[in-house]
Amino acid sequence: MTAQLIDGVALSARLRADVAARVQALQSRAITPGLAVILVGDDPASAVYVRNKIKACADTGVRSVFEKYEATLTEDALLERIAALNADPTIHGILVQMPLPKHIHPHKVIEAIATSKDVDGYATLSAGELMTGQPGFRPCTPYGCMKLIETTGIDLRGKHAVVIGRSNTVGKPMALLLLQANATVTICHSATADMGHHTRQADVIVAAVGKRNVLTADMVKPGAVVIDVGMNRNDDGKLCGDVDFAGVQEVASHITPVPGGVGPMTITMLLVNTLEAAERAAAGPRP
Repeated sequence: MTAQLIDGVALSARLRADVAARVQALQSRAITPGLAVILVGDDPASAVYVRNKIKACADTGVRSVFEKYEATLTEDALLERIAALNADPTIHGILVQMPLPKHIHPHKVIEAIATSKDVDGYATLSAGELMTGQPGFRPCTPYGCMKLIETTGIDLRGKHAVVIGRSNTVGKPMALLLLQANATVTICHSATADMGHHTRQADVIVAAVGKRNVLTADMVKPGAVVIDVGMNRNDDGKLCGDVDFAGVQEVASHITPVPGGVGPMTITMLLVNTLEAAERAAAGPRP
């Protein structure tokens, strides 16, 4: 068996076309979804991520407001700027690119963003909405993973899903989204005694720890769906994931490549969240 590739680039393109159509529908009502992107400092990787987000906005008709500040920006000044954006009705989503300079507390910054504009889905209230099944914003990477799993046609009801990783940004929300889809979920992490014992029972595996070859072919049940969230470099400097792709591809039924799998979906779901924020604002407050 050779696994079918789950094409994140193609799915992303389809979803972005839908976003563009819905943006046009809002614009016919004189509403343009607006995303504010804040970058503090000169981290090269962050600059690339921000540039890609701004381009994605332009491609789909979402208005982006990019604000770049020196690394010396004070925490109070950043919080004041976020407060102003919270009060701006033309801004529907606020994203502060991480990491921040060491003198700025990231949790403080995330919590300062209004829940209605937390399109990254990282704040405590957003996490609580996810845990309790309320219609809040889902963190973009796990949200994208769920869309990728949907393309395989697997019915998650009653299936065993294993999430490798317990981060607040991917692992934990991924597990909650799988639970919402009625999967039975196991979370594995660095203290798990025998990870293979769990993964060999899984119908779906999501690897999200940032470590090369954390999942190998002998740890995968034949026919499983494998989603690789990892972004690493191999010995030749080429981009690779957390999964031993060559080996696992011969066992799984479906697998995401790196690059071209989960990566394109993260920014796409940011666009979806921003669009949904604008649609909710247009509909008025929830009863």
